[in-house]
Amino acid sequence: MTLAAPILVVSQVDDATADSVIEELNRRHVPVVRLDPGGFPTDLCVAARLDNDGLRGNARTRTRVTDLGRVRSVYWRRPRPYVGPPGLVDQDARWCREEARYGLGGILASLPGAYYVNHPWRNRDAEHKPAQLATAARCGFDIPPTLLTNVETAVREFAREHGSVIYKPLRSTNYQDADGRALTVWVEEVDPDDLNAGVGQTMHLFQKRVQSVADLRVTAVGEKVFTVRIEGSPGLDWRRHYDTLSYSLVDTPPEVAKSVRQYLDVFGLVFGAFDFGVGRDGRIWLYECNPNGQYAWFPEPISSKIITAVADQLQYAGEHRAR
Repeated sequence: MTLAAPILVVSQVDDATADSVIEELNRRHVPVVRLDPGGFPTDLCVAARLDNDGLRGNARTRTRVTDLGRVRSVYWRRPRPYVGPPGLVDQDARWCREEARYGLGGILASLPGAYYVNHPWRNRDAEHKPAQLATAARCGFDIPPTLLTNVETAVREFAREHGSVIYKPLRSTNYQDADGRALTVWVEEVDPDDLNAGVGQTMHLFQKRVQSVADLRVTAVGEKVFTVRIEGSPGLDWRRHYDTLSYSLVDTPPEVAKSVRQYLDVFGLVFGAFDFGVGRDGRIWLYECNPNGQYAWFPEPISSKIITAVADQLQYAGEHRAR
């Protein structure tokens, strides 16, 4: 008897969102293999051959061996960064990291017949906020006036033009204090008196603040769209106040659903987590789309629907692709 083709989950161990989907697939008795490229080469060995018949080979972790040619679908979540082998430093370590990124990364992005949620290169393309906003405008979303600059005087002019202005990081980059504790750069309102020459040190994103009455998190999974209305945040960035928030699953406005579909098609995405603010006049403003956003933190009646939709994509769309 031939065993069913497995689903490959590419993520780090500490990933509650991946855990929830794996649990659902296990409940369905669908074979799942978890793999973290950040464990290469210490905890992961790969042997892959390429010829006129395509790619074949295997990936071996400490507990599992996966036939790369039989992977049904890939759930690309939150793998750790590539690292060099123990004992190497500086240029040697950097060279090994880049070889792993382009070698192993290229293999995992090229599995024959596999269905990706999302393909890592589509995630990469869709992570750039300027590209997100430019694409969103073309897809019919309303986006707040935005300034991307490293010029201090341009920020001051933008603030005079729009009044209340916020700053947000362009990427969720690992940032730690002297003790190694993770630090988060939150969305913050800008005080023009705090602007200084530091603006010139890198690119910054400033945006007109939406005077919102609620937020929307719209999670798209294939053809399914789940819209959650978020209320009760005492501050600007609701991610800092999970315990005080209320969540309700609501109907997706038709114009939003249409633009979501167009946006996903442009970037070639299966999954996307869109963040919106609802203005006092009811106008819906798009802030950003995370092509790999979280959803396990929603209350169970909401998260279970999204988990089921993701598991369905991996199981059934992948199964159809593998035939």
